[in-house]
Amino acid sequence: MGWIGESIESIKSLQIRQVLTQGVSLGMIVTSALIIWKALMCITGSESPVVVVLSGSMEPGFKRGDILFLHMSKDPIRAGEIVVFNVDGREIPIVHRVIKVHERQDTGEVEVLTKGDNNYGDDRLLYAQGQLWLKRQHIMGRAVG
Repeated sequence: MGWIGESIESIKSLQIRQVLTQGVSLGMIVTSALIIWKALMCITGSESPVVVVLSGSMEPGFKRGDILFLHMSKDPIRAGEIVVFNVDGREIPIVHRVIKVHERQDTGEVEVLTKGDNNYGDDRLLYAQGQLWLKRQHIMGRAVG
């Protein structure tokens, strides 16, 4: 009966070794994904370098489920560009086109107005209460691909 006990012990140690190997492999995959995400954040200058379109408001250009790559440069934002923005009080970012750029004479700050291509009116109803324009801090990035 001694060889049966040794066989069971060797099988147990082999299973433990396999579980540990799988755990280390999973940890390395997760760590690699986080490193790639952080690197993309640094390269693109955007806190969210990749987003998924969640609504049909930009159809036919972008459909639900499309993946957009974002970049945030120092260049001025222009009408016609597609931006991803976050509004105070909303957790989910919105992907819409800039339809108007407004430069404040007193501060030199640039503000933008957006609209979904498939929507009837502009996005002022989506902005925070009393907010008429988006400021630079609301914009997470520009769609580049």
